[in-house]
Amino acid sequence: MQMQRREFVRSASGTGLFILLVGAGLIKTGELRAETWNKAAFETTTLPELMKTLGGEEPLTSADIVIDAPEIAENGAVVPIAVSTSLPAVSMIAILIEKNPNLLAASFNLPEGTLADVQTRVKMAQTSNVYALIKTGSRFVYATKEIKITLGGCGG
Repeated sequence: MQMQRREFVRSASGTGLFILLVGAGLIKTGELRAETWNKAAFETTTLPELMKTLGGEEPLTSADIVIDAPEIAENGAVVPIAVSTSLPAVSMIAILIEKNPNLLAASFNLPEGTLADVQTRVKMAQTSNVYALIKTGSRFVYATKEIKITLGGCGG
């Protein structure tokens, strides 16, 4: 009985704080909704399919994109990846993993004037090429890096 009361008080205080912040105008309820996401893009399995859903043409390679990720990752369930670029007018950064069941692993829409630098952790099924796909203006560019996934620290 004591545990249920604590859970109730904890959830009620969080709800009360939320209502207070909305009432004070510090949080607008429209900001809490997630933006519409491109479900079809996350279900693609090849680069041409993905480019068709994104409305782009064949991307070009670019030396201006930096993929910061380990060359060998011992745990494929949590592989840290950072992508950055100094290219102008970047509106999207996507991380693609070639040998995963779904090609698109993460997609970030960047508002105008935002620093093009994102970091996340992805799940990788096996050793694979990882692509950083960037939309700059109306064109797409990409860079590639191979990440090896070891099984129990002794594979490759």
